[in-house]
Amino acid sequence: MTLPDPIPVPAADAAERRLVESARLAEQDAIINSTSDGLWICDGQANVLRVNPASERINNIRAADVVGRNMRDLLREGLFDRSVTLEVLRTRAPVNMLQARGARKLMLTGVPVFDEGGELVRVVVTEKDVSETDQLHRQLEEQEALNDGYRTQMLEMQELESELDRLVARSPKMVNALRQAIKVSGVDSTVLILGESGVGKGVIADLIHRLSVRAQRPLIKINCGAIPESLIEAELFGYEKGAFTGAQAGGKAGHFELADGGILFLDEIAELPLSSQVKLLRFLEDGRIVRVGATRGRELDVRILAATHRDLQAMVGSGAFRLDLFYRLNVIPLHVPALRDRPDCILPALRRYLDQFGDRVGGRRRRLSRAASELLLAYAWPGNMRELINVCERLSVMSDTEVIDVGDLPADIVSSVTGSSRAPTQEWPEAITLGQALESTERALLLRARARYRSQARMAEALGVDQSTVARKLRRHGIT
Repeated sequence: MTLPDPIPVPAADAAERRLVESARLAEQDAIINSTSDGLWICDGQANVLRVNPASERINNIRAADVVGRNMRDLLREGLFDRSVTLEVLRTRAPVNMLQARGARKLMLTGVPVFDEGGELVRVVVTEKDVSETDQLHRQLEEQEALNDGYRTQMLEMQELESELDRLVARSPKMVNALRQAIKVSGVDSTVLILGESGVGKGVIADLIHRLSVRAQRPLIKINCGAIPESLIEAELFGYEKGAFTGAQAGGKAGHFELADGGILFLDEIAELPLSSQVKLLRFLEDGRIVRVGATRGRELDVRILAATHRDLQAMVGSGAFRLDLFYRLNVIPLHVPALRDRPDCILPALRRYLDQFGDRVGGRRRRLSRAASELLLAYAWPGNMRELINVCERLSVMSDTEVIDVGDLPADIVSSVTGSSRAPTQEWPEAITLGQALESTERALLLRARARYRSQARMAEALGVDQSTVARKLRRHGIT
């Protein structure tokens, strides 16, 4: 049987098909060359067939230098440290790989292409520069961290505003102390609260506890100087049955165990005996305590706050306090200023406590005359806030009139400020500096001279200075 001759294809149709194919290839080239992702095409033997302009830019190479070459040779020459193409040829499966090219970070994806017979004939690798994506992620994380910081600062400011009124903090030094207390309340670090007796170290400990994550757990307070040395270890760490004569039959939990999950406030920490300092140091190091008379330790979750009015570093030098314990306690030192160092707090505190005690004694509120206010401002308050509160209670109870004048004030306060004609007879606290003593003495002398003489000229004559000096010093001390 003779087959008919094939029907000839008109030349016009063949030309049209070539034109269509050429247009299709041109479109493919345009797409490949315009994409921002890199593209490598290799054959089944890892020979490079094509590299697009994006890959030239990403890898800092020229297509002419790599097309026609084998990926194994390029790998040996150090152009790459790893080859996705070779991994695809080895596994005959898609491969993803993260690779660094200089300052760039690339995400490479290799895909195998098989023919109808299942033979791997092509490997297509795309390269995506993820450096900018990583940078955006970092910027977003930094922005989120910044936003978290702003939120934290806003919360701290809100807490600070409420505590300023609660604790009568007006002076910058006291405001700073409160700000630090609010900040450390959010962590679990050990805090050493420093300051003279009566400044309110216990109030700061209350504040830290109230604002901490342990607020729903106990705050156990113990004054290390108020417990006999022979009992302090048993009170702190507890004891087992029969540990010593007079011990309770079933033993007793110590303050550490009572504070488990919460906070233990060790006031007057400087009074802690050296033997107990060793056990406290051990707890700060490993979180375990051993009861008196026990052989096994107990692990506890307790945050430690400590306070003292003494110079622990000086005590370390004299051997009265352990250096290693001092370092363990002094993680975050927080200094509460003396009342004489925060004069802006004195009058608001006086008004606050006079009103508070006035309400307690039948609503008989008292107010201070100008002379009484200025005299109390000139007083050095060696007992700090504790003394001020006691004075307010005494005035609220003992005063017969609504206005409290100089004659109603305690005699020791009046005499310490006004003194004799020579100098105030005030007994200065040990911690006062020469500058603070001079400031207080100058103010007291000005107050006394102003009370005695009606004009600045006569005050200047009595004090042995010129009138302009008196006027300047009255303004500086806020005396009108």
